[in-house]
Amino acid sequence: MEVEYPMLNRGLGSWLAARRRTTPDANALIHGDSEFVTYRALSERTDGLAAMLAQRGIARGDRVAYLGDNQPSFVETLFACAILGAVFVPLNTRLAAPELAFIVENSGAALVLHDPRLSALALGAAGSVPVRIAESVAGDVAAPPAVELDESDPAVLLYTSGTTGRPKGAVLTHGNLTWNSINVLVDVDVASTDVALIISPLFHAASLGMGLLPILLKGATAVLEPAFDAGRALQLIEQHGVTMLSGVPTTFQFLAEHPDWSTTELGSLRKLTCGGSPVPTRVLEAYEARGLSFSQGYGMTEASPGATFLPASMTRAKMGSAGIAHFFTSIRVVDEHGEVAAPFVIGEIQVAGPNVTSGYHGDEAATRAAFTDDGWFRSGDLGSLDDHGYLFVSDRLKDMIISGGENIYPAEVEDLIMGIDGVTGVAVIGVPDERWGEVPWAIVTVRDGAGDVAEMIPAALNGRIARYKIPKSVVLVDALPRTASGKTRKLELRRQVAAGELGAIPAHHRTA
Repeated sequence: MEVEYPMLNRGLGSWLAARRRTTPDANALIHGDSEFVTYRALSERTDGLAAMLAQRGIARGDRVAYLGDNQPSFVETLFACAILGAVFVPLNTRLAAPELAFIVENSGAALVLHDPRLSALALGAAGSVPVRIAESVAGDVAAPPAVELDESDPAVLLYTSGTTGRPKGAVLTHGNLTWNSINVLVDVDVASTDVALIISPLFHAASLGMGLLPILLKGATAVLEPAFDAGRALQLIEQHGVTMLSGVPTTFQFLAEHPDWSTTELGSLRKLTCGGSPVPTRVLEAYEARGLSFSQGYGMTEASPGATFLPASMTRAKMGSAGIAHFFTSIRVVDEHGEVAAPFVIGEIQVAGPNVTSGYHGDEAATRAAFTDDGWFRSGDLGSLDDHGYLFVSDRLKDMIISGGENIYPAEVEDLIMGIDGVTGVAVIGVPDERWGEVPWAIVTVRDGAGDVAEMIPAALNGRIARYKIPKSVVLVDALPRTASGKTRKLELRRQVAAGELGAIPAHHRTA
């Protein structure tokens, strides 16, 4: 006879209920100085929020935007959406209102939930979309409706800037995020007894996919910090016996430079993971002096985000490498002819696996362009594999700038600068910076008699884009170096800056 199976949520929406059955009294989250949230409480609060959202009309396929920092309501909203089959859209709190407004509109968000401290920014971004303060809901409300989901259903819409200047929404399915989490559990060897300090923003793929989700899947504990402060982070490591910490090189540099570094008890730390770029030797040595070593990796939002992993045991043997492919993921390097490159030959890095996005929201052309005919995702990054399959990233085809762990796409900034009266040409490039890795510079040509454009540009951009995207130096030149086809030769501009031909790198104080 035909067997009828119960309606099941096979996505992220099932995780907390399963944890409530298996480890109800274990701490899932620690927030602030006194808030400890068990898996039972987190599951009950999430069910309550899901029921409330359903009562407000949120249903399967609806997008729910969230504006807030690392706090329990972020986690509850993510999983409440997963229970209902709605799609979670985390918003970058560092973006300006016009940037957020584009994402809210493009995603088709039905609701914007926000931290009460960000009410003005949320209202400025939401337009006509309903806005509500995010808050924990007790689990004594009606149970949320049962929704059947599987791995192919969309779970999260993460916006990543593109070369055209407008961000694209990468659709990450329940399967993408689950398989990425499994990759982390296998390769990083996460244990249920681990305590992970989450200091990078959860609205970034790295913190969400490599930090929070694997921890909750395993039943470990996540310590949520709303912002990174080196002294506070050192205090929390000692206070909570933190075992896992992830960040970018700047994060670890700031910790090692803090006055409390030498006196903080770091004996609990066992797993340090650094992404974004290779760990500088001076930072590596500072941690090795304390008996600590790094695992490293390479990824992208579209891979949920892990693509490769370099275990700590190979940090010295494979200096400068981003590691080998994650357990359930594959990578390859393709040369300019579209053929798989031989070892040590530089080409485009391509990724495939169950953690790779299904495409971009509402953008079929971008989705088609992002994949090869045989289904590999084009990263847009250049690199090579050695004869043992270890990846070495050499450059970025998309000219992306990584500043303090934040991605900056020059086209977006260039488009705004070109709208300033008197500007006739602009190229935004990344310039090495000791503290931030890179900072953006704008190389500009202006019309005769245009006035002091160098002073006008930062003021004109303020409030229109995130402050970390605003060029830290504006250099006026007579002409931009161009190819025969008219494209700006940014490699030449970077060479000129490095050689001091366009002025010395200025001393500056970064405030955002």
